[in-house]
Amino acid sequence: MERPKVIFLDAVGTLFGVKGSVGQIYSQIAQEFDVEVSAEILDTAFKQSFAASPPPIFPDAHLDDLSQREFDWWQKIVYNTFESAGVMSEFSDFSDFFSELYIHFGTGEPWFVYPDVLSSLNHWREQGIQLGVVSNFDSRLFSVLQGLELSNYFRSITISTQAGVAKPDPQIFALALAKHHCPPQAAWHIGDSVVEDYQGAKAAGLRGIWINREKVSEEKPESDPIPSPDPGEGEV
Repeated sequence: MERPKVIFLDAVGTLFGVKGSVGQIYSQIAQEFDVEVSAEILDTAFKQSFAASPPPIFPDAHLDDLSQREFDWWQKIVYNTFESAGVMSEFSDFSDFFSELYIHFGTGEPWFVYPDVLSSLNHWREQGIQLGVVSNFDSRLFSVLQGLELSNYFRSITISTQAGVAKPDPQIFALALAKHHCPPQAAWHIGDSVVEDYQGAKAAGLRGIWINREKVSEEKPESDPIPSPDPGEGEV
């Protein structure tokens, strides 16, 4: 397997995941505002709300407006989550609740780094391979990576809200590649989404690699084995 010049990685679900579940964290913080709702109900409602939302891209936004656009995008998803759960009327001040929730997810506290990540990143860095992140996250990714002590591994971070395009659009991969002056055939992209990461990278000319963090029965795309620090010896 030829060594790539650059390896790009997805963020959530690939480098790090949520401690417990989104619903558990929503439920815990909602309790601070005297709103009681089960994590299971919120998990279901969040998945539906998130799936129904448009991609987090704001091509017409000025840089100064971007953080507010990101905030508003997430506020609508969370509002719809609690509305679907049937408890919106129980909030005395939903804005205060959401602000606390939004800040919380911009720290390292609600996240955990998958146990195989650091060994992989260190090995690739020792090999002289450049590393980057390509994610449909928002600007909080920078503070999350800092909080998880991962920032220093990455030469570039490309996020959809700043790029104005989201995975699986090939353009976001092209923007990431340009930061490394790298042709697509000399780069890998590793991620947990078959559509956004594997198929998106392949369509952009990179080697797409799918990693199944959930170990569900989803059929794995036909591709080479997921590379470990030494390709062929396991998963990332």
